[in-house]
Order: sequence, then C-alpha cells, then structure tokens
Amino acid sequence: MEKIFNNTQVAFALKSDTELDRAYFLFKMIANEPLVRIGTAVTNFALKAHLPVDGLIRATVFDHFCGGINENDCLSVVDKMYTKGVSSVLDYSVEGKEEEDQFDATLKMTLKTIEFAKERKAIPFAVFKPTGLGRLDLYTKVGEKQPLSETETAEWNKVKERFEIICKTAHDKDVALLIDAEESWMQDAADDLAEEMMRKYNKDKAIVFNTLQMYRWDRLDYLKGIHERAKRDGFFIGMKIVRGAYMEKENSRAEEKKYTSPICVSKEATDKNYDACIRYMIEHLDSMSIFAGTHNESSSYKLMEFINEKGVAKNDSRIWFGQLYGMSDNISFNLAAHGYNVAKYLPFGPVRDVMPYLIRRAEENTSVAGQTSRELSLIKAERKRRKIK
Repeated sequence: MEKIFNNTQVAFALKSDTELDRAYFLFKMIANEPLVRIGTAVTNFALKAHLPVDGLIRATVFDHFCGGINENDCLSVVDKMYTKGVSSVLDYSVEGKEEEDQFDATLKMTLKTIEFAKERKAIPFAVFKPTGLGRLDLYTKVGEKQPLSETETAEWNKVKERFEIICKTAHDKDVALLIDAEESWMQDAADDLAEEMMRKYNKDKAIVFNTLQMYRWDRLDYLKGIHERAKRDGFFIGMKIVRGAYMEKENSRAEEKKYTSPICVSKEATDKNYDACIRYMIEHLDSMSIFAGTHNESSSYKLMEFINEKGVAKNDSRIWFGQLYGMSDNISFNLAAHGYNVAKYLPFGPVRDVMPYLIRRAEENTSVAGQTSRELSLIKAERKRRKIK
C-alpha cells in the first residue's frame, strides 16, 4: 500500500502561514502535560469567575478545533474544506447539561443540522450525543434495569421521544445519522435505543449509525450479535468505529467499584480489536456501512488495503473515514486527494459551553502516545517546506 500520509503540502494546503504557526504553538503547549493541567485549571477558573477570556480562547484553541459559535458560523469552514474533497459533520458540542429545556435545545439544534445536511452535499452526516438528550444517570439506571420512579419514567419517555424525532427526521430527509458513544455504564441503554431506531429506519440502507468504542474488549462480540439480529429481522447496520475517549475514567471507576474493566489490557489489544472490527464489517459490506473514525495511520492503511482486497470503489458510499477538525489533517486531506470518502467532525457552540469538549481534546492529545509529537513533526516539516522561520 502506497504511503500517502507524509505529504504535508496536501495536508496543510488550506492553512495560511499564520494558522500553521498557531497550530505549532498549540501542539507544543499540548505536548507539555503539566502545562495542560495548569491551563485547564486556569481556564475553568476564568470561566467560572466570568472573566472576559472568550476572545482569547476564540483566537487560539477554539478556532483551531471548532468551526464556530453557531451552525451558520461553520459554513465558511465547510465550504473551504470541501474544495479539497473533505466533507463535514456539524457536531453541536455543548456537554454536561442536565436540564430538560437544555435537552430540548439540543434536539432543536440537531434537527437544524439535519436540515443543513439535507441542503448541502458537503455535509453527508448529522450527529448527536445520547447525553445531549437525557441525563447520564438516567441512561445508567435504565441500562442496569433498575426500577424507575414515575418522574423518571416520564423523563425516559421524553428521551425516547427525542431519539424518535431525530431518527425519523433523518430517515425522511435521507440524511445519515451518527449516534456517538459515551461511558460504558450508560451505553447499554443507548445501544438498545440505537438498535430500535435501526430496526425502524434502516430497512433499505443504513441511515442510523451507532458507535462502537474498540478499546472495549466486548464490542466485536456485540457487533456480531447485532449482525445476527439484523439478518433475522431484516435491517441494515450502520456503525461508526472509534477507539474511545474515556479510558482513564473507565479504569478508575472499575477499580473503585471492583468490577472487571471493560477496557482492553493494552494499546496493542485495542489496535487489534479495531482492525478486526473493520475487517468484519468490510467482509459483510452487503449489510453494513462503516464510518471509520480514526487518527491512527496504520488502521487507515489497513482499511485502504481491505477496500482494495474487496474490490470495491474507493468512494463506495458505504465506507467513510473520519477525523476531528484540527487534528490529523495529513490523514484527512491525503485520503480525499486519493479519492476516498472523508468527513471531519466540526464541533460548534458558544465558546464557554464548548470548553468541556476542548479540554477533553487537549487531555486526550496529551495522553495518546505519539499523537501530539506526530502532529508537531508534520507541522515542522511543512514549515520547513514553506521556509517559515
């Protein structure tokens, strides 16, 4: 397989020298773990104290990792990336809300992004997080089959109603819909809802996509199980495949509550699990659609090899690669340049409301071995190519 991910001219073609400098500065900061911890604490303090830091955040970390403060704000970024063949997934990244009116606001915004996707070829998917539509503790209780109070039952019915409205709208408008995965202890309830929506709206093709976090050792078995049910009941499977973003939280909770961690024992085991899942889906492409969310070059090459072995077109509509905006441009833009389907998750929302997402991104980059150093080495190579001092 031809190695294509070192081409920095293609990777950073849309970045001005100033934007490249900003990226270099940000990843240098992120590479310093103590600095990330201090920066996170200072930022949280400044936001809680209502200090006027929005402008500073917007000009640095926000504009690098986010498309804008609202959906319209994102369109210039969407159009710009699409000139290079890279599509966008508008991701309303407001996290940690717990009130019913906030869940209804997320519902409204998700419906708006579906409408945007319907109108624009550059936006092939819509997306939402289950906890954007209901409380994490409620999902946990439902997943564990705990009895619900009358109030909680009414609350859960509202969550199911929001799922139904979003998935029906996506189906009616023929827009593929990604449902993100979260903590394992709430995931069973979210999985059941996602599968119910697949049964209903994936009769002709994959519209509803659930997400598998392959740092969980049980997910390939889960996929095989839902595959059997899909064959039996006549529906298509859509899956976004990721490694996962809550590892430390997962392991510490398992240790605290004294149960076996759902996380693979090593990075190597996770990598094998991820690639095995992708291969399984490619082998059953007649009934499955894949959104391979990965910043891992090796896994990206493996999927390219699987596509070649299978003899399907690079731009087969059932196979997508995905990365986060502001990261792994060397993968996204080089894949697009070679004719593959690629979409960037493009987070948006008010600066203060999106900060939990941005802090998670910084911490994730710090903890993933090699991710930040790879970003820096590519930026340095492009700066050298452009002869930026």
